[in-house]
Amino acid sequence: MSTTSTPRYRAVELSGSLKANFVDRADGSLLVESVEPLQSYPDHLGQCLIAGAEAHGDRVLVARRGPDGRWIEITWADALARARRLAQAMLDRQLSPERPLVILSGNDLEHFQLALGAFLAGVPYSPISTPYSLLSEDFSKLRHVLEITTPGLVFVADENAYSRALRAVVPESVEVVATHIDGSSGRNITSFESLLQTADTPAVDAAIAAITPDTIGKFLFTSGSTKAPKAVINTHRMMCSNLQMIRQCLPFLAETPPVLVDWLPWNHTFGGNHNVGIVLYNGGTFYIDDGRPTPEGIGETLRNLREIAPTIYFNVPKGFEEIVDVMEHDEALTRHMLSRVKIFFFAGAGLAPQIWERLDRVAERVVGERIRMITGLGMTETAPFALCANGGTVYSGVLGLPAPGLQVKLVPVDDKMEVRYRGPSVTPGYWRSPEQTEEVFDDEGYFCSGDAARYIDPANREIGFEFDGRIAEDFKLSSGTFVSVGPLRARILADGEAYVQDVVLAGINRNEVGILLFPRFDACRELAGLPGGVNTSAVIEAPAVREFFQGLVDRQWAAGTGSATRVARAMVLTTPPSADLGEVTDKGSINQRAVLRHREADVEALYNDQDPRVILPRRSTDAKAATAGASPSASGSR
Repeated sequence: MSTTSTPRYRAVELSGSLKANFVDRADGSLLVESVEPLQSYPDHLGQCLIAGAEAHGDRVLVARRGPDGRWIEITWADALARARRLAQAMLDRQLSPERPLVILSGNDLEHFQLALGAFLAGVPYSPISTPYSLLSEDFSKLRHVLEITTPGLVFVADENAYSRALRAVVPESVEVVATHIDGSSGRNITSFESLLQTADTPAVDAAIAAITPDTIGKFLFTSGSTKAPKAVINTHRMMCSNLQMIRQCLPFLAETPPVLVDWLPWNHTFGGNHNVGIVLYNGGTFYIDDGRPTPEGIGETLRNLREIAPTIYFNVPKGFEEIVDVMEHDEALTRHMLSRVKIFFFAGAGLAPQIWERLDRVAERVVGERIRMITGLGMTETAPFALCANGGTVYSGVLGLPAPGLQVKLVPVDDKMEVRYRGPSVTPGYWRSPEQTEEVFDDEGYFCSGDAARYIDPANREIGFEFDGRIAEDFKLSSGTFVSVGPLRARILADGEAYVQDVVLAGINRNEVGILLFPRFDACRELAGLPGGVNTSAVIEAPAVREFFQGLVDRQWAAGTGSATRVARAMVLTTPPSADLGEVTDKGSINQRAVLRHREADVEALYNDQDPRVILPRRSTDAKAATAGASPSASGSR
């Protein structure tokens, strides 16, 4: 976004633009490491809870709205006392890495307390994606994760909601704990409250003393969209070192106790490790947001943000989009939400330039300054924080440079550079999967991420790297030409952002690139002037909607410089991506390979010029005119 003067940003202490040492090697690989050493960190997360309870026991650690709408709050001191009792209950049941705690339900106070209890007991716990239990028809993924973990204790928030999953998958020999019990599962259920009444003994202190940095804290499962989900081992060293990396990149976290209002699912590393961990590591307060970044769910998030002003705000791009739609006409919400926020942080997908610019504009108008946006690169196997963009060059797709303490190697793979990691925050492997563990580490012990990166400016390496797509997503056309999915996908999304939720690229071993478009149905319905309740096919076939997508395809054809960057055909899908099939994650990130696999019929139809759903570009001067009329922000520049 061009301006006549340098934008004013809210003052916040960051570590500045991270600096790194670069070593070019004869084999074409590149070693990159922060010049800043990693400072000391606790041996385990239980120490953070104990120290916080002693230092600020009356401070609220976690809160969630109750049925009456009021916040139910648990202080640091009370959280420690409860965690000790729950730890004793776990020790009594002889839970261990071979018989861990498995949590099937989502974010709530009981889930939070059980996690803290597991940390004190030195027992791993594994939070599982809720769709595996609530949306699945065959429970295949849930069955797989339970076979991998062999739990000694399973927790669900509500017996009735999880009764089908309990009956189908959880063995009768495994004890189940629930907050709400109604007998619907037909099995004996232990109440959470009774677990909480367990009297702690010196055995808890002995368990705490026995915890080492190598003790397993969690098993976090990968999405399992291309293969069966893998249980990523998360040790206390991984989590504690990673939280210290975050603090050194964002030192303001240590100055003022962070306050988060957050919905991100705890079965995912961004929500469960990164966000909950920031609060636990830095003595803050976590407000559980029961909202979601959807037209139906954003109301609860906005309700919370009208009451609780965060000091740092995390979300996925879709969440920022839903929020800015309201901020632009609700000054009271904007003023309160921005009253003490230091930075915004997004992950999970690229943030469209239009949304970013709107956030900047509304912040400047209401509070007189922009809020700095931070991003980076990470994954479940790196706990997750790895690369951070916290300097002056930050836009969607920028990754920055390695966090202190992490060694990064970039290795040539085909025409890209794969990012590989080594350091204290990197997983030792996958639980009970030695073959898969061996596959993901190279001969120097670096974890092979599958992510690709490139210099923002090869002549100025200190600026850092930008995302260059997933190596596994890239493919060859029949000509042997590689299609780099990440950059082309980002270009399409930036151009069609108003009416395109996501896009999947097709064309493996074909002559040209085609795209499957997931539309924003509500926006398309409004564009068509149709009332609610009209079926999706009618919305997509409406003349105004069809013309929008025709123009998008025309512009993308004209913008291409060759077969690998030119969109030659498109189809607008009438069903959204399926979480149950692994097409989309809990955070809303699309999985290209899963969509292509589950929608083979649509891919075949996409390459049939006689199918009326296929949109072909108007390959004439009309396409050039359409390109000239596209949004100036479609290039992704800022």
